[in-house]
Amino acid sequence: MQVYSEHFAQGDGVWLNTAHQGRLPNRSADAARQAITWKQDPIKLTSERFAGVPNRLRQAISRLLNAPPEEIVLANSASYGLHLIANAFPWTEGDEIVVMKTDFPSDILPWLNLEKRYGVRVRQVTPQGRVLSPDELREAITPRTKLFCTTWVHSFSGFGIDLDALGEACRSAGVIFVVNGSQAIGARPINVSNHPIDALTTVGFKWLCGPYGTGFCWLSQTLRDRLERTKAYWLSELTADDLAGDLGDLNVGPIQRASDLDVFGTANFFNFTAFTESIELLLEIGLERVETHNQELIEATLDGVQGAGLQAVSPVEASPARSSLALFATEDEKRMELLRSRLAEARVHVAMRAGAMRISPHFYNSQSDIERVASLIRNAMV
Repeated sequence: MQVYSEHFAQGDGVWLNTAHQGRLPNRSADAARQAITWKQDPIKLTSERFAGVPNRLRQAISRLLNAPPEEIVLANSASYGLHLIANAFPWTEGDEIVVMKTDFPSDILPWLNLEKRYGVRVRQVTPQGRVLSPDELREAITPRTKLFCTTWVHSFSGFGIDLDALGEACRSAGVIFVVNGSQAIGARPINVSNHPIDALTTVGFKWLCGPYGTGFCWLSQTLRDRLERTKAYWLSELTADDLAGDLGDLNVGPIQRASDLDVFGTANFFNFTAFTESIELLLEIGLERVETHNQELIEATLDGVQGAGLQAVSPVEASPARSSLALFATEDEKRMELLRSRLAEARVHVAMRAGAMRISPHFYNSQSDIERVASLIRNAMV
């Protein structure tokens, strides 16, 4: 197995909680430190850098998603993209939005906020399994359904959804399909043009290993053309060079490109330079290699805890439904609490979600990391 830990600083303990946040690569930290000098000595912040930093980030995201850069919105979170769509779509009273009741709150709350404002109805469907199936979605869709939103990889179970099957169910009914990719983007490759989805939004500080306060959103042109402008700031209408001349009469035009919808303050150079380096590192290694590496770690995790008295919540067999999140549970709450305590004492960092222990390794982890946590689990569960 290839080891990629050389790209990261030596950590204090074993970090197996990427689903909460990923580690920042050395080159990303170096880029942020360099950008700090631009503020210390503003003459270093040239016009080329002012425009070039966000443009380079957009190009990196474009390569990551295999999407045109003009379809990329620079954001500060996954929620930014969800709220962008929620607030910019032309809703009418009686429209319906379908979500999964057991989804992460970020995928539900933006739509609930529309009920009083526009008189739309949010239908929260409880899946029979861990995630919503295509048949359940088709049954939930009505003639009033306008949009379906769900996560690509479910944070509370580790199950990945079938993008194509759910997307086809939406496409055949004329329903917009919005995907939160926060627990998948950076851990597995994607070509958005190969899937029947309309929007993909993600946070940047998990599997993409970017700084806090980063993220992006991809919007298909078909969806973007239906959105209404909800904000206007000068960089979406003008350039820095325009300020040197006669501005004339200011006016707000229609949305022409995704960058018109960027988060306020794309001069976020500390974060954007570091985020770009993180994405470019993943691209250089290759998302296919990253996914293979992570699946080998998940396989080792599943094998290592066998016989420890834990029940796997996440998929066991290798399949598209198995992600880089492995979750385990037990009915013995005292033993689970002891396990949490033992891992914390050994400085092995995992997470507890919905009563289950979640282990989420990434490409900076090694087989020895997994062997260590598996040994601790077996000893604690004796």
